[in-house]
Formats: sequence, C-alpha cells, structure tokens
Amino acid sequence: MEKVTDVVMVRGEAELFERTAHLFEAATEISCAARDLHTWSVAHPAAPEREQSLRGMTVRKVYQPGVLIDPALAEHLRTMAAGGARIRITEREINETIILDRRIAIVAGDHVAGVRGYTVISSPALVQGIESLFEAAWHGATDLESYQARFTELGAREILEQLGSGCKDETAARALGVSLRTYRRRVAELMELLGASSRFQAGARAREAGLL
Repeated sequence: MEKVTDVVMVRGEAELFERTAHLFEAATEISCAARDLHTWSVAHPAAPEREQSLRGMTVRKVYQPGVLIDPALAEHLRTMAAGGARIRITEREINETIILDRRIAIVAGDHVAGVRGYTVISSPALVQGIESLFEAAWHGATDLESYQARFTELGAREILEQLGSGCKDETAARALGVSLRTYRRRVAELMELLGASSRFQAGARAREAGLL
C-alpha cells in the first residue's frame, strides 16, 4: 500500500475491503457511481444482509444503461430500490466512485495485470470536488423505474440490435412485427432517450453504455 498524505492507493478488492470495511459499516450516507454492478461488489451485501444494511441509511446509486440488459442484474437493481436505495440511470460517461458520509471518496482505477486499483481519499478539498462531479451525474440521470419503463416500452434492446445489424428500416420493422412508421418513431424516441442527434451517435452511445 502506498500512502501520500490523505490519499491511499490499494490493489484489488480484497485489500480495499480490508482497508474500508469499517467505513462502510459505520456509514449512514453512501453515494455510488458505476458502469455496472461488478465494480463495487465490495459494497454489495449478500441477500440476507441487504435489508438490514440499508436501514437508517441514505443510499444513492447511478449506473449506465448496460445494467438493464441482463435480467438478473436488472432484478437486483429493483431489489435494491425496494430496500430503500435511490437508483438512477445515465447514458453519460461517469467516474466510478463511492462517497461515504461526504468525507471519504473511493475512486476505481484501471486494471493492471488483471487487478484493479482503487484510491481512497480523505482530503476534504478533494472529496468535495469528487462529490460535485457525483451530484452533477445524479441530477442529470433518470430515475430507474422511469428509465426502465421507457426502455422496455420502446423495445430498446431489439431496436439497438436492428440498428447494429445495419439492415434497412423496412427489414427491421418486419423483424420486430411493427409498421415502418412505428419503427421509425421508436428509433427517434430511443435516440432522444440516449441523448443522440443521429443513429450513428445513438449506436456509439449504446456501445459506450454497454448496450451493444
């Protein structure tokens, strides 16, 4: 472990858990931003402990849309929400971060030789800056229930697959069993949902979010 003033760098989730378990146990407010549910598995209690773990806590989590592709992961999100966590979805790139009680920030780094690095920060100035980035992501994101309802209603997964295949609109509409007009309307709505101004951009953002 390398320590520089109020910044501690650790390697792997085992060391991260060893160094921060007591912080998670004592925390009453947790803010989390991640691309998927695997980055912060250290912060996800087992099912029997989940209900107890959220009592008396304020938990906010922001994920990218890719978590909705896997039905099991989507169900896990709904379970967390039912347990009291507030969950939102964003198509924007996010810094994978956890903030504990507004005084400790944990930032996920890159994988090196198959092991991911994490930085634990307690400097008030640095934590405040990281918290500002999280708040911006949070306010720009969409509530899980609203996003998932829209995502399902549009048949987003199926449309993205058709767009990714490069087939013509007529062919895609037939494959999905809808009219050409309905298909094009859903594509336009999906582009709006992804914040894209073109089909190419929609595909690019979908890939970035792990949807394709």
